[in-house]
Amino acid sequence: MPTELQEAIEELERMIGQQRERCLSLARRLVPGLTADDITQPHDYPELSQNWHWNYEDGLLAGLLAAQLTLRRVGRK
Repeated sequence: MPTELQEAIEELERMIGQQRERCLSLARRLVPGLTADDITQPHDYPELSQNWHWNYEDGLLAGLLAAQLTLRRVGRK
């Protein structure tokens, strides 16, 4: 795998970690005591699923994860 591609994947991993923390922090402001596992099922918590800010941040996370998967796939060719 080219160095630049590996560096891009590593940077995405860093960004994903930050975004996961951001999502968890926001979720805990809306529903105190939630865990990282809890936010993987946001529809179990109407406070999350009906909150535009939560949906925005969760969508950013989904986009970063999709980009990471795409780069990993490209790197395997």
